[in-house]
Amino acid sequence: MNLLEKLTDCGIVAVVRGSNSETIIEIARALKKGGVSALEITVETPNAMTIIEKAAAALEEEGIIVGAGTVLDAETARAALLSGAKFIFSPSFNPETIKMTKRYGAVSIPGAMTPTEILNAYEHGADMVKVFPANVIGPAFFKTIKGPLPHIPLMATGGIDLDNAADYIDAGAEGLGVGSTLVPLLHEVTDHDKEKIAARAGAFVRIVAETKKMKCAFS
Repeated sequence: MNLLEKLTDCGIVAVVRGSNSETIIEIARALKKGGVSALEITVETPNAMTIIEKAAAALEEEGIIVGAGTVLDAETARAALLSGAKFIFSPSFNPETIKMTKRYGAVSIPGAMTPTEILNAYEHGADMVKVFPANVIGPAFFKTIKGPLPHIPLMATGGIDLDNAADYIDAGAEGLGVGSTLVPLLHEVTDHDKEKIAARAGAFVRIVAETKKMKCAFS
């Protein structure tokens, strides 16, 4: 199984904002307990590169994939990759960021919103395209875009929750980027927090798995 397949295996990538080098390990392990083994650490977080480095070093042997998100340029992508990030998420399409990511053998998932942006990102080497913000255009967009562009894997990010997760998968999204509805902003992590994160992760994973299974049954 390659890295992209590992990222989309359970269908969920956790978007973690505002973590620190103490909380990120506990958050990641709680996510893994619930079945989510990929997390994105957003680079606008203070000391993000240090957090990525610590998380990547501590969690790789546990089967947890650490990546960087909100990456706007190639220089930031390189810094994250040198810190141990295995994938790079961006809210927008930047060819140089994709090029840098692929140079280091990592997975590139830039953001796009229109058919032109999605196609351009893919043709420039994106492994998957993040449709962002997904909640602005809704699940129907994914079903429609898969008509002319069925070969481009898409991830829905922005406004994903337990109530609409199945709709995006059913409409054609291969994966979901889930933020505060999965991991709220936490300055410290209690046992109760870990239990809640694991439970939410498990709920998202079950929804995605059941929806994919149903799609296969009717395809």
